Amino acid sequence: MSAGCVELRTRFHTSSEVETLVRSFESCTLPREEWTHQAHLTVALWYLLRHSWPEAIRLVRAGIQRYNHAHGIITTKESGYHETITLFWMRIVRRYLSAISPADCSLVALANELLARHTDKNLPLEYYSRDLLMSWKARAEWVEPDLKSLD
Repeated sequence: MSAGCVELRTRFHTSSEVETLVRSFESCTLPREEWTHQAHLTVALWYLLRHSWPEAIRLVRAGIQRYNHAHGIITTKESGYHETITLFWMRIVRRYLSAISPADCSLVALANELLARHTDKNLPLEYYSRDLLMSWKARAEWVEPDLKSLD
């Protein structure tokens, strides 16, 4: 295991725990209270490790929308699916993976370190003004950050 894969905080103990989370998300059986920021990041990691960038985005987007529908979560101007936040976190997870050697790390180590590094679900507000991020346009489609570049 490389130095970048030190487990800083243990959320997952086995790869089957990660797989169970993802399968529960995919089947829409994950309890709503367990569909947390950490669960979102873990799902993004799972798909980015297994699919190309465009395919991972397509699968995560469709999966979240399917999950929301199954749990009666309706997209409105104030809640529900948010395209810009989804793609923002996908980019953060992709950046995380590009900064380490995922092939040298176990799924458990990758997931735990990702979660340890990105505990602050308000990180998008370092890149976006609240007004822009909470706009209907940002909820409905990708918008570029207005405070700080993601590159």
